[in-house]
Amino acid sequence: MSEPRSGRPSAGARRIREEDCLVVDRPALVRAQLGAGVGNFIEWYDIGVYGYLAVTLTQVFTAGMDERLGLLVTLLGFAVSFLVRPLGGMILGPLGDRIGRRKVMFFTIALMAVATTLIGLLPGTEQIGAWAVVLLYLLRIAQGFSTGGEYSGALTYVAEFSPDRTRGFWTSLLNSGSQLGFAAGAGVVAATSGITTHFWGQDAMVNGGWRIPFLLAFVLGAVALLLRSRIEESPSFEAAKVKTAEQAANPLFVRHNLPGVFKFYWPQVVVGLALIGADGASSYTLTSYMPTYLEVEVGIATTHTAIATVAVLLLQAVLLPVFGRMSDKLGRRPVYLMAAIGNLVLLLPAFALMRVGAPWALYVALGLVMIPSTLFLCMNAAVMAELYPTASRYCAVGFTQNTATSLFGGTVPLVSQLLVELTGNTYAPAFYVMFFSAIALVAVLFMRESAARPLLGSVPVVASAAEARELVEGQDENERLDTSTMLLAPPPPVEERT
Repeated sequence: MSEPRSGRPSAGARRIREEDCLVVDRPALVRAQLGAGVGNFIEWYDIGVYGYLAVTLTQVFTAGMDERLGLLVTLLGFAVSFLVRPLGGMILGPLGDRIGRRKVMFFTIALMAVATTLIGLLPGTEQIGAWAVVLLYLLRIAQGFSTGGEYSGALTYVAEFSPDRTRGFWTSLLNSGSQLGFAAGAGVVAATSGITTHFWGQDAMVNGGWRIPFLLAFVLGAVALLLRSRIEESPSFEAAKVKTAEQAANPLFVRHNLPGVFKFYWPQVVVGLALIGADGASSYTLTSYMPTYLEVEVGIATTHTAIATVAVLLLQAVLLPVFGRMSDKLGRRPVYLMAAIGNLVLLLPAFALMRVGAPWALYVALGLVMIPSTLFLCMNAAVMAELYPTASRYCAVGFTQNTATSLFGGTVPLVSQLLVELTGNTYAPAFYVMFFSAIALVAVLFMRESAARPLLGSVPVVASAAEARELVEGQDENERLDTSTMLLAPPPPVEERT
């Protein structure tokens, strides 16, 4: 992908004026961040709960089955929600480009909260036999469909609200919320397990304690709906509705469905799939597979793995905006290189340390896995939004993000455990992540640097009127500006300018 031209207007183009820039309202930006972030929190709360209850759910929903086969069936329930995500993205993404980000996001959070709550009410295999697994899968499919429009909508929404110079920072906060949600899910499981076991014995979780973390999603969903009812529509989406006749004929400013996205933006799709594949493999190994791996392959108790992972994820939540701001200053490409090389260098030592079994080794090992994962994750939302123009962003991001996450992220627990079972090599999950990091290294070579640039198809977004004046005055020397990618209003008539 070629680099955008400099800010000097080409023939027929006009210069940027101060009134062209969108000055973000800080309170509106904070409301947008909270309203969008709460959906990610709930999504990852559910992932944390399901991941840490995988062994318990195996006893509830696959009773009578071989234990290791039952675990694979349960992990397939985790994977199936990811496999349906692209369908959600393909349906909800174009809808979000047509009717608005806010309306679709309201629907996705409602469906997600209802499905998670209903899982907590399901009967087990002892009550209804194999139908228990079928119902579990159906609700996981509903969760996956809603999530297919949730994260892509949230990152699109926040990216369009964020000032260009700090987009990496603001969008990284979405993933901080995700990690806090996962940590909350793991923490609730640990607390529920500890309390119920103390009062009702070792079988308390299997006998009904497992329902409590899922049922709490009802309360979280109610809070999320309240917050989302108070947010505004994305200003970039609203501005993109107004086009001149010439702009309406330009593919950059036309709303495309998926075939059009493939036709006009296939290089971005390929790069995005590679980067999100590496991010997904790395992140989901840390968040979703480590509990199972540490319990089944290393022999560490669920409570200890939950506490260790919660501590690491809380640290990651703090580091994400720090690394996101670093990507604003250094650029996305250098940080991606650090992430990919970090996985190639650190993962094998990390997995070796896990097998030591000592508490210090567990924390150090998870920390080594966490650092490259954080470097990938801090730019996930920003880069996905920066790859595509405003008119088609929700659709394009929905496909790219969900396809890569479904194929290479959500399947990590299942594929990693299968690799261990088939090869007998407990380092196989590390090699799996390293493979995707190597592909990401190649993708970065074909990626345009997008940090601190206006989003494609949008005018510059700034934090203040003073920043707008600075941008206008320095536009001829600003290599990050390309007026051909901006939806600028035509210049006023000569008599008005005089």
